[in-house]
Amino acid sequence: MPADLTGTYLTLADGRPAVRFSRVYDHPVERVWHFVTDPGELAAWFPSRAEMELSPGGAIRFSGDPNMPESTGRVLAVDPPRHLSFAWGGDELHFDLEEAGPGRTRFTLTDVLSAADTAARNGAGWEVCLTALDAKAGGERHEGPHTGASAPWKEFYDGYRAAGVPSGAPVPGLD
Repeated sequence: MPADLTGTYLTLADGRPAVRFSRVYDHPVERVWHFVTDPGELAAWFPSRAEMELSPGGAIRFSGDPNMPESTGRVLAVDPPRHLSFAWGGDELHFDLEEAGPGRTRFTLTDVLSAADTAARNGAGWEVCLTALDAKAGGERHEGPHTGASAPWKEFYDGYRAAGVPSGAPVPGLD
């Protein structure tokens, strides 16, 4: 059965490639903000442990992914509880939250890519990570890995490639 792809590959107005995902959660914006900014909440779904100084220019320390070395990034913009963007590796991640009705939040993640050929790989990775976030937001426990080579992302990766999304970048832990 083919993967149900929820991401969109796009070219931003400035010409940079990106993948974008959107979800609606039955939580107020402030709660979803904690999913995005609290290290303990992030650990349940984000690819690396992330500890951040929530101010423009603030440092972010990434650790805990067995296929990636520890690294640092920096906060590019923050407008609690509506927007957070930061540099991670060569990418920029943008998290935008908006009210989607009483007690509901539209969550949008845009991964601005360092290179177009990372789109299928990153899109597949975000599918797996956001499945874990969906479970967390629904009050469920997500079993299984959401990062690394053992994560069940290959079906998504193949789906993005079949859809014509740029691919070819090395896959950490496999290449």
